[in-house]
Amino acid sequence: MASPSDLLPIKKTFSPADQGELAGVVREAFETGTPLYPIGGGTSLDFGLPAKAPGNGLSLAKINRVIDYPARDMTVTVEAGLTMQALADLLATERQRLPIDVPRPGEATIGGVIATNWNGPRRYGQGSVRDHVIGIHAVDGRGMPFKGGGRVVKNVAGYDFCKLLTGSLGTLGVITQVTFKLKPIPEQSVLVGCNLPDLDTAEKVLASLVRSEATPAAIELVAGPAWAQEPALQSLADSRNATEGVPYSASVFVVVGLEGTQTEVEYMIHQLTTEWRALDAPPPQAIGESTTLWKSLAEFPAAGQSPLALKAAVVPSGVTAMISAARQLDPQCSIQAHAGNGTVLIKLAAFPAQGLSRALVGQLQPVATAHSGNLVVLSNPSGAEMTHQSVWGAIDAPLDVMSVVKRKFDPQDILNRGRFVYV
Repeated sequence: MASPSDLLPIKKTFSPADQGELAGVVREAFETGTPLYPIGGGTSLDFGLPAKAPGNGLSLAKINRVIDYPARDMTVTVEAGLTMQALADLLATERQRLPIDVPRPGEATIGGVIATNWNGPRRYGQGSVRDHVIGIHAVDGRGMPFKGGGRVVKNVAGYDFCKLLTGSLGTLGVITQVTFKLKPIPEQSVLVGCNLPDLDTAEKVLASLVRSEATPAAIELVAGPAWAQEPALQSLADSRNATEGVPYSASVFVVVGLEGTQTEVEYMIHQLTTEWRALDAPPPQAIGESTTLWKSLAEFPAAGQSPLALKAAVVPSGVTAMISAARQLDPQCSIQAHAGNGTVLIKLAAFPAQGLSRALVGQLQPVATAHSGNLVVLSNPSGAEMTHQSVWGAIDAPLDVMSVVKRKFDPQDILNRGRFVYV
């Protein structure tokens, strides 16, 4: 794992112990015009444009306390430097959870997950991270603390800073404290799936899930070499290949997460069996190593090495078209799609021979745009051709309005300078 100093042009790193100290560091940087790069667990520092302006790191590692956990209210207030695993361990003592799946939860911090708006497989059934944030504290680019929301679920006071800061990549403020609303841990959590011969068949199954009487927690489509050694999928491949001779390398797996009481889960499995048989698709098969596969689905974005990792966000009906375009660019690419939400994660096996800009702007971004979405670069270890258009794609958002908001929160442009969409 690369250190922050390997990925950011930082001269030194400050590690304040609380929000007051952090505000002082930011205030001094504002007065001197020194760029600051917020650092959580360091798991997503290669996301966004490469930082070019020398500055200082701002670590949240020491700002990691649990402030309040009224379990009966199903909310928790924690500081931004707490890791996702530490939070999960705390909530598990009360049979509760924050149903957000992230890679490397032992390192990923609360603040970093919110700043990057990271969402995993359970987003389909449980909602996104921004749906669970009900209160937030942060420090803006002048060193001024501010907050929004509160510690109760029914709170509509003030501006919705919770949603504004989610996905802002630390460019509007440094998140210091968050209140989440929680969910109970379900009685059962299982995965069922099937191995399909091609994307056309997969599209039929995915479309049926939209109309299904079952209520999945996750709808995943995975394919490619990265999944070839996944033991939990091998049984699905073996059961189909034995009768139809489908090459494992060409396999497309649809995996559905089902959660609830035992009765609810049994009903949903029965419902999916009926619906898939009507499509002449294999019936859903229970995956015995579901705990291991849940983890693999969460870890895919960070697992292994890829010369180029991409994320497309399209309408759900555009998922298979996006995958087909990626395979045309690189037949050996590995795919994970949160198909119910239209998110497609693509890991190329080789850097595009025609160059990054031509591959993305000329081939993949038009497909994303045609399906009401966009394509961004998650990671590019080579650093080649990392321009605004290649990294962030064609952005339809009102950039002039976003830039005005940026100047209000960070008038000196010291927070993560040059790394986000602002030109």
